[in-house]
Amino acid sequence: MAGLSPGDRGTMQSTALPDETEARAALVLALRRRGVGARNVLTAIERLPRRLFLPARHHSLAYEDATLPIECGQSATSPSLVAFTVQSLDINAGQSVFEIGTGSGYQSAVMAHLAGQVETIDRFATLTDLAERRFAALKLGNVKARQADGFEGLKQKGPFDRIVVTAAITAIPDTWVQQLKPGGILVAPVGQPNQPQSLIRFVKSESVMTAETLMPIRTVMLQNGLALKL
Repeated sequence: MAGLSPGDRGTMQSTALPDETEARAALVLALRRRGVGARNVLTAIERLPRRLFLPARHHSLAYEDATLPIECGQSATSPSLVAFTVQSLDINAGQSVFEIGTGSGYQSAVMAHLAGQVETIDRFATLTDLAERRFAALKLGNVKARQADGFEGLKQKGPFDRIVVTAAITAIPDTWVQQLKPGGILVAPVGQPNQPQSLIRFVKSESVMTAETLMPIRTVMLQNGLALKL
């Protein structure tokens, strides 16, 4: 498991810092103003200390609606994109969710407040190890992070009610479609590298996948394989 600096070990403390409760409430208010209306999503975001999912040097920015750098040269998605993405998944208690691209684990934790079980994978072992520590600190027993190749999915745990992808792909792999239950929802950024992309919501019927474009987005492309050093 990855080693932590003294400053980063402080992020494992889930007790709210002074004024943190007010900062979370202010973030939720800002998300409402931006059009996030799902109360269960907003409640989950208000309950979660985003600070816990960031390196210590970025704690002061934890409740800004901003994308922030994390370990392994990756980034933590902005709270507004997390909120819109999770809202579009329409997660209900008892459902199983599969996330491709754990990152900091923040979105995974938000979904853990809504779903029966969340499985999340990342190509970086460092990120999944840190996410597991954060889930444990928050006593989230229904979410599991592991290192795996996102393009392969997670056959041993599927099929899933919901699948969400945090990095862009040019097309949805058949592997993911096969691991999504009929009636299930898949949300992913779709597009080309270094170009504007679209966050798309797919719904699976018995024979077809219908698609709805939710918003423009620009993010990194999903990489295949495992990161050997991290």
